[in-house]
Amino acid sequence: MHKYRIAVLRGGPSEEYEVSLRTGESVLAALDRERYEPLDVVITKAGEWLKGGRAHAPHDILASIDAAFLALHGAYGEGGTVQRLLDSASVPYTGSRAFPSAIALNKALTKNRLAEAGVRMPRHMLVGASARDNVQGLADSIAELFGPKYIVKPINSGSSLGVRIAENRAVLPAVLSEALAEYEQVLVEEYIAGREATCGVVSNFRMQALYALPIVEIIPPNDAPFFDYQAKCNASAGTICPSTLSLREKDELARLARLAHETLELSQYSRSDFIVGKDGIYFLETNTLPWLTEHTPIQKALDAVGCPYEHFVNHLVAEAVENRRER
Repeated sequence: MHKYRIAVLRGGPSEEYEVSLRTGESVLAALDRERYEPLDVVITKAGEWLKGGRAHAPHDILASIDAAFLALHGAYGEGGTVQRLLDSASVPYTGSRAFPSAIALNKALTKNRLAEAGVRMPRHMLVGASARDNVQGLADSIAELFGPKYIVKPINSGSSLGVRIAENRAVLPAVLSEALAEYEQVLVEEYIAGREATCGVVSNFRMQALYALPIVEIIPPNDAPFFDYQAKCNASAGTICPSTLSLREKDELARLARLAHETLELSQYSRSDFIVGKDGIYFLETNTLPWLTEHTPIQKALDAVGCPYEHFVNHLVAEAVENRRER
């Protein structure tokens, strides 16, 4: 029986390097060895591709495989960069295509697309580096539009990296200055109090064209203002699945997660994050390559419906291999 060679790409020049290594490790362990021959490819923080601990040109590695599993997180893996490289080598891969990935990673572009689809979200403003010399005036303008509490986040970053909270108008200039010193563009959002929830969707799964996994409710640690990067890395951080939200709220979250996936023209799977406030549901962002390590929301949701992690991983790979057959 012919075995398809599947390269699991992990690591990468991203702040989420360590988590990506763990996602890739989980995927490698889950691959069906009777159908696939896994190839562990670690991409260093400097961008070198390592196979068996030795550096190789990316195209040399790609020439020897049938498909790639993208276990990457952050801009390199989720922003279209590695997807364009794989497309140039005619190698099929898991996850979304290059252009939709780039749109989904950019929080402002994502919001623009979903606003056209009627999705409700916090009021927000995109702020660029040119505002560094007048953060006080900018903060005053923002405060006139919305507030009184704010979330400031980088435009192209995931896993809550670089996210800051401005508790009020008075501290907003300092928070903006700090964020703009680190990032070229940031998004300032109205802070919405409520319950954090996330919903994953999977295409062509369980006899549905776009299957919504159970809603996972996020419970930030007591000392954290939101579910930040450190909390996400902490296996003891609280998640509830199935969620205790109402059936109406869960149905609407599933509908919105499907809508985001379709509107952004994503492929295979994604996970969208929301706040359930007193006056309704607010969309936050969509992740095209969510973490697939133990204790993460996707894993919790799969467990809740009795779906083995291995089945999910091999479903994604089988679709990628099928894409190769169709070329």
